[in-house]
Amino acid sequence: MKAIGYTQTGPVDGSGALSLVEVEKPQVGPRDLLVAVKGISVNPVDVKLRAARTPEGGPGILGFDAAGVVVATGGEVTEYTAGDEVFYAGDVTRTGTNAEFHAVDERIAGRKPASLDFTEAAGLPLTSITAWEMLFDSFRLAEGGGAGRTLLVIGGAGGVGSILIQLAKKLTGLTVIATASRPKTRDWVKKMGADHVIDHRADLAAQVRDIGLAPEYVAALTATGQHWPAIVELIAPRGHVALIDDPEDLDIDPAKPKALTISWEFMFTRPMFGTADIAAQRSLLNRVSAMLDQGVLQSTVTERAAGLTTETLTEAHKRQESGRVIGKQVLPGLSA
Repeated sequence: MKAIGYTQTGPVDGSGALSLVEVEKPQVGPRDLLVAVKGISVNPVDVKLRAARTPEGGPGILGFDAAGVVVATGGEVTEYTAGDEVFYAGDVTRTGTNAEFHAVDERIAGRKPASLDFTEAAGLPLTSITAWEMLFDSFRLAEGGGAGRTLLVIGGAGGVGSILIQLAKKLTGLTVIATASRPKTRDWVKKMGADHVIDHRADLAAQVRDIGLAPEYVAALTATGQHWPAIVELIAPRGHVALIDDPEDLDIDPAKPKALTISWEFMFTRPMFGTADIAAQRSLLNRVSAMLDQGVLQSTVTERAAGLTTETLTEAHKRQESGRVIGKQVLPGLSA
C-alpha cells in the first residue's frame, strides 16, 4: 500500500523527511479493524515524533486522527462490520494513519458523524478525547456539574482548547475563561463559547483578578512552564491543574501552600497500556459524534487541504511548527 513516511529525524524539509513510500498493509489483530483511510488531520504530536523518534525497521508512518471505512475485522471484533464508517485517534505505539489502510483497536474507534464528510470528521477525535478525559477523568467533574466554578483554558484557540471550551459549556456548568492574543483567535474562542477572554501575552493573574474570579480548574494546553508562576498565583486553593505539554522544568513546590493537584492528560494512555476501561474512548467518541450530528457541537476545522501529497503534508507540518494554527488542520486520506 502507499503511505507517506520519514526515514530520519530532523526538520520537515530536510533529508529523510516526508516522502511517498510503499509498505506492507497492516496485520489485523483479534480486536482490530482494518480501515481504508479517507481523512486525516495533523497534530502537534506528529511534529514532535517526526523530529525526535528515529524510525525502526523501515519508514516511520505518522498520523493518529483518521476517519474511514472498515474493510476487514479481527476475529474478536463485536461492534463493527465491513462497510461501517468510523473515526478515531489511534495509538502512538502503532503505525500511523498517513497510509491507504490502517489497523486500529475497535475499542478506541467511534462511529463517524453522519453530518460530516470523512476529511472534516478526521479533525475531531484526538482533541475530543483529550478534552473529554481532562474534564471528566482528570478534573473528575460529573456531567452537569461545576456550577459556580471556573475553568481557565490556556491556549483556547488551538485544537484541544476549541473543543474543550465547547464540551465544558455544553456538558458542565463551568464558567470558562480562555486565553487568546490575536483578534482572530479572540473571536474564535468566543465563537466556541468562552465566557471571558484574556491575553496570554499579558499578566494572566492580573487579568483573572480583574474579572473577579479564581479558577478552580486550569487546563494548561501550551507553554505551561512559561505560565506556571501565574497559574499558581491565580488558581483557587485546592485547585487542579491538568497539562498536556512537556515543560522542561516544572517546580511544583510553590503549589504546596494551595494544596494544588497537578496531573497530566495523555489520550494515548488507554490504548498504550490496554487499560481495563479502554472502551471508554469508543463511548466518548460516539457521544461526540451524536452531539455533532445534533448541532450541539460545532466542527473545529479551519484549514483543509485539497489532497494528501508529500507537499501538502509537509506544509501542514510547517503550519503546526509555526504555533499559529487555529482549530484543526485536515487532509483527505490516501484512500480517498
